[in-house]
Amino acid sequence: MNATSLTLPAHAAKPRTHGLTIVLDNGLPPRYFQDLVDGAKSLIDVVKFGWGTSIVSDTLEQKIACLRECGIDYYFGGTLFEKFVSQGQVGAYVDYCRRYGCQYVEISNGTIALSNTEKARLVERFAREFRVLSEVGFKDSERSLHLPPAQWIEYIREDLAAGAERVITEARESGTSGICRPDGEVRYGLIEEILGSGIESNSIIFEAPNKGLQTYFIRRLGTDVNLANIAMQDVIALETLRLGLRSDTLLAFH
Repeated sequence: MNATSLTLPAHAAKPRTHGLTIVLDNGLPPRYFQDLVDGAKSLIDVVKFGWGTSIVSDTLEQKIACLRECGIDYYFGGTLFEKFVSQGQVGAYVDYCRRYGCQYVEISNGTIALSNTEKARLVERFAREFRVLSEVGFKDSERSLHLPPAQWIEYIREDLAAGAERVITEARESGTSGICRPDGEVRYGLIEEILGSGIESNSIIFEAPNKGLQTYFIRRLGTDVNLANIAMQDVIALETLRLGLRSDTLLAFH
């Protein structure tokens, strides 16, 4: 809430339909997790329990209870989904998500040998029960570099047509794959082709785990760009970028 006389860009209050902030929990201690969530709950739309951290965490239910109390949705990382798929246990993954009351699931093929058409079939299956966030792009940076923009666009369209609520563009938690080069540089041409394809930009969530990526997408698409893989301790700092309260975006909205 803006309690000053400053003119700031509007960022919708929750529940938001655009300008989403999806936060990554990489296994934070529960009290630290709860403090961070409580301090920024109006800014967090969804929390992703990264990779397979939910499998090895002793405090998952405690964290989920915290999120429910704060009205924040959550889901498990796509890598965990891929682990279940690789062992032929899709039904068991459905049961796992039901067990913890997930409203969202992430459907990806960033590591395993799963065609996008096969992935889209799984999107369609899960969309009958869950809100699906699919992901396009590979964890391996060289593999992603060899995926031409036309195929990124084709895969995004295929996932959306299959029932994905939104499609996430891969960047990893390191910001060195997918829409980024191995050195972390944004693949500007790829982003421009995706944005120029006619796909509604609000249908896309851009992984942006560092300030450089966050700044780029806010400057390019404005306050209401959907961003994911945000470190929990960076949520408030990201909001200042969204509102032009940090030097990196201070003049972006004048």
